[in-house]
Amino acid sequence: MSNKKTTLKDIAVKLNISTAAVSKALRNDSRISKKTKEAVKKIAKELDYQPNNLASALRSGKSNLVGVMVPSTNSSYFSSVLQNIEEVLNSKGYNVIVTQSNESYTKECNNIDTLLFTQVDGIIASMANETVDLDFFEKIKTKGIPLILFDRGENDLNVDYIGINDYDSSHMIVDHLAQKGCKKIAHIGGFKHTRIFNNRIRGYVDALHKHNFTFIDDYVSESNLTIEDGRIQMKKLLALQNPPDAVYAASDYAALGALQVLKEENIAVPNTIALVGFGNEPFTTMVTPTITSVDQHSAEIGKIAAQTFLEYADKKTATQQLNKKILEAKLIVRESS
Repeated sequence: MSNKKTTLKDIAVKLNISTAAVSKALRNDSRISKKTKEAVKKIAKELDYQPNNLASALRSGKSNLVGVMVPSTNSSYFSSVLQNIEEVLNSKGYNVIVTQSNESYTKECNNIDTLLFTQVDGIIASMANETVDLDFFEKIKTKGIPLILFDRGENDLNVDYIGINDYDSSHMIVDHLAQKGCKKIAHIGGFKHTRIFNNRIRGYVDALHKHNFTFIDDYVSESNLTIEDGRIQMKKLLALQNPPDAVYAASDYAALGALQVLKEENIAVPNTIALVGFGNEPFTTMVTPTITSVDQHSAEIGKIAAQTFLEYADKKTATQQLNKKILEAKLIVRESS
């Protein structure tokens, strides 16, 4: 059996018509008769013809493809954002190509190159934790391709951004813990070079000052916020001479790791140490005790990101503005606090 890919020429030879006529028939060109169109489509199906979308995109300047880059598809937050992006774009005739960086800067750069080579009409992205150098994101802009960032993004790029108010979210969490009588609040944070985690750390510090709580260096850590990171940081906090009476983790995964350690050490939650996570992952309602967390409005963020791209597509311009859509997060109080 031959693995040779069927071409327009193969269809043209079969019907004894020109390649140009086959191309027009497949594009439903009004200059081609209905009889010829039906014949072409019948043979194309029989020969399993697959159009060369890349070549078509190069000719027309439009691929009807949008690239979406996320740190991971495992998170329910990113899965929800992706689902809503896809629903909005599919309804307008666009297909979505999803890539994940796994928090790797190198993989993120490779993903960008792949999406650019595929001639996507736009890119919607949330940056990897490792990303500090923005050159590859600048490369997207220089290509004249709309770039929309969500959740994680840097102001220096001057592109559209959709997310929540991370700074105020930290105030909301510290306020809640203070109302519950906690005064020694620790923070398991993300890396400061990432804007959202920097904002969460700044919000945490300022909220402590607002309540006249003492800031303790040993209470603050930076990590990738995995379950294992949560475990490691919780063990360090418990080993302190003056351990905290509350822990605010900047992700639910880190909060889950912290909770595992607290339960292993038979430390009562929330009576001895209260715990708050971030992200409102489904598992926060399935563990004992259930974990207090912050809802980030993932569905709305996905829809707004897709609609923002469509606005550029409608204008047929990639002229970027610094349009920010910042949503107010919601604290979901559960048993852990």
